[in-house]
Amino acid sequence: MRLEFETCDVFTDTRFGGNPLAVVYGAGALDGAAMQQVAREFNLSETVFVLPAEAEGAAARIRIFTPGAELPFAGHPNVGTAALLARRLGTAGETIALDQAAGRVVARLTRDAAGEVTGAEIEAPQPFATTGTLAPEAVAACIGLPPAAVLTTIHAPVIGGCGNSMAFAELADLAALAAATPDAGAFRAHLPARVERTDPDLRAGSRPCHEPCAHRAAAAAVGLHLHVALPDGNRRARMFGPLVGVPEDPATGSANLGLAGLLLRAGGGDRLALTVEQGIEMGRPSRLALRAWRDAAGTIRAAVGGGVVAVATGRIGVG
Repeated sequence: MRLEFETCDVFTDTRFGGNPLAVVYGAGALDGAAMQQVAREFNLSETVFVLPAEAEGAAARIRIFTPGAELPFAGHPNVGTAALLARRLGTAGETIALDQAAGRVVARLTRDAAGEVTGAEIEAPQPFATTGTLAPEAVAACIGLPPAAVLTTIHAPVIGGCGNSMAFAELADLAALAAATPDAGAFRAHLPARVERTDPDLRAGSRPCHEPCAHRAAAAAVGLHLHVALPDGNRRARMFGPLVGVPEDPATGSANLGLAGLLLRAGGGDRLALTVEQGIEMGRPSRLALRAWRDAAGTIRAAVGGGVVAVATGRIGVG
């Protein structure tokens, strides 16, 4: 079986910048194991598999894989897939909906003067929430820095997010951010893996499997997202996810969604907007436009957007 795929760069308007993404179409016949093999073959931070929609109003159902694990939600795969699929389907409207394990994600499309889709903004499928804390010493051990490089003024290191669990920590300055180097052994010690036993399709609402079975191991946090304040009020970030096969990510939409929610909660306001630059140290500069706000119930929601540049098309043999 040969399946069509496209690749693109996300959170950039320049080819070979941003975060690369592979999108595989017509993947309904593949099981999770085959998808994982394909994701390892592409060896990008994420690969998306497009499946037929199962619910009214969705353009497709998608599954998202890193080289080492399946994710219920991720930012740059949704932004990139929304733009590519809208172009492929000739979507005329302003939005396109993608269903996935974490819920439905509605992307607002951005277009140029000629009407061509140039990018998208997505709202996280879940509100911002924290699930745990992390000692500054643990963060420092994970990235090879002294504990004094980890700040606790705005927020202490925490684990949380908007549909994808991340660890967050603020560093003292750009020099500390540039010097950060992930230590996989320390990640295993301080952000240990847990076994998530799920139905093979990993669909939203699926019933957990409690019998001994060969399902994936997932990290307690997908990665560690580090950020530093810039003089203009924006932020620079890096994300390390060695336990899910991503030594470093050029642009992490889900992590920055969580960062926006975290900063809004820490600041105590009703809304914020900022730009995060990521991937600088990797030579893949990325720019993520972030918004966070409190809804009528006081719950913190967040959105992330950016450009999407098509790079390659082809076919991949599976099975």
